[in-house]
Amino acid sequence: MTKTLKCISPIDGSIYAERPVASLSEAEAAIKTAKEAQKQWASRPVEERIELVMAGVARVGEMNDEIVTELAWQMGRPTRYGGEFGGFDERASYMAQIAKESLKPIIVEESDGFERRIEREPHGVVLVIAPWNYPYMTAINTVAPALIAGNAVMLKHATQTLLVGERMEKAFIEAGVPAGIFQNLFLDHGTTSALIAAKSFGFVNFTGSVGGGIAMEKAAAGTFTNLGLELGGKDPGYVMEDADLDAAVDTLIDAAMYNSGQCCCGIERIYVTASLYDQFVEKAVKIVSAYKLGNPLDSETTLGPMAAIRFADEVREQISEAVAMGAKTHIETFAEDDGGTYLTPQILTNVSHEMRVMHDESFGPVVGIMKVDSDEEAIKLMNDSEFGLTASLWTKDPQRAAKIGRQIETGTIFMNRADYLDPGLCWTGCKNTGRGGALSPIGYHNLTRPKSYHFKKA
Repeated sequence: MTKTLKCISPIDGSIYAERPVASLSEAEAAIKTAKEAQKQWASRPVEERIELVMAGVARVGEMNDEIVTELAWQMGRPTRYGGEFGGFDERASYMAQIAKESLKPIIVEESDGFERRIEREPHGVVLVIAPWNYPYMTAINTVAPALIAGNAVMLKHATQTLLVGERMEKAFIEAGVPAGIFQNLFLDHGTTSALIAAKSFGFVNFTGSVGGGIAMEKAAAGTFTNLGLELGGKDPGYVMEDADLDAAVDTLIDAAMYNSGQCCCGIERIYVTASLYDQFVEKAVKIVSAYKLGNPLDSETTLGPMAAIRFADEVREQISEAVAMGAKTHIETFAEDDGGTYLTPQILTNVSHEMRVMHDESFGPVVGIMKVDSDEEAIKLMNDSEFGLTASLWTKDPQRAAKIGRQIETGTIFMNRADYLDPGLCWTGCKNTGRGGALSPIGYHNLTRPKSYHFKKA
């Protein structure tokens, strides 16, 4: 019997999409096709590769009206927000813009006696394992620069967003990307691990859970396959006494609750200086109380369901445990909260780091807010986490923010901003958030390998 992958819609629990899983032999055949096609693809001028990749991006944009509705059914984001094409296009466009400069040879010497240079060569076949929470934007972070750099790409998407890989493959093929260069595969975990263990790929990029990252490293053990891993997060915000309070509340609460809190760099804990604490909490409660929880296909809905019941159950458990330990809830249960995927957003105070909600990844619409008395206390609390993706600092003093930022164990420091991926900067993390880096020129360095040329002319 053929095994299938099923996308269970968070809207109503129905099976929205179902696809057969590729067998190991089918996957191996697809990879063989990719390897054969990749050499010719890499030999094309980079300008041609950029043109074809950007044509594929544009084709995805032409599908956006259909995609927005599909995303609502697959993972619950309200259609009112218009999908992901803005960020999808921004990231691909920036990587296209910097490609020639990022990939050009480093000339060490060019004299009558010697020519010495370092060139960048593609890895060959790149496997992209993409998550469901921002399924287009997270995938394009690697897909676009990998293709532009001359790699072939195999895309394995999350079961929750089963149709995304199909859409992207269709768009890029229709745009003229040669057969075999960009393929979508429906794989189960076992086959994926077997392919990695067999050295099928030159580079594997995985975005997902810490457990998933551990599985990737175990599969790649002893193969020397290059890995890029973006795993969990527990991103903090710190509001200082000179902050623009209204801007801080608006931005940090949106960063905690948008997409039902299912954001890689969403804010999951907030530390507020004592003098602003009461005002911050009051304003935050007012914002969240006004949300409209409901069917994401309804234009009035501002907060859709979580992608799956098990994710909502984890958030409910963290909240219940925190309350049992003395935390205070500030949002009354919404009428639309069905005990399943539709979950009341929650603000918690009287929280401590003994509570899971302040140290385990929640990945849902809940945030704990703590009062702090000094930068030193805030730094200690922000670093009291196994994760390190981003941290958001709120102050009018860039020097203070820079000083604090240097002491925070994280991949990105924001000042007066949160929950944004800047394609001009390296997207990276530390500790259990993973390793490697996407986007920026460094993204190209990770998707290629250096090759040195030392020519003695005489």
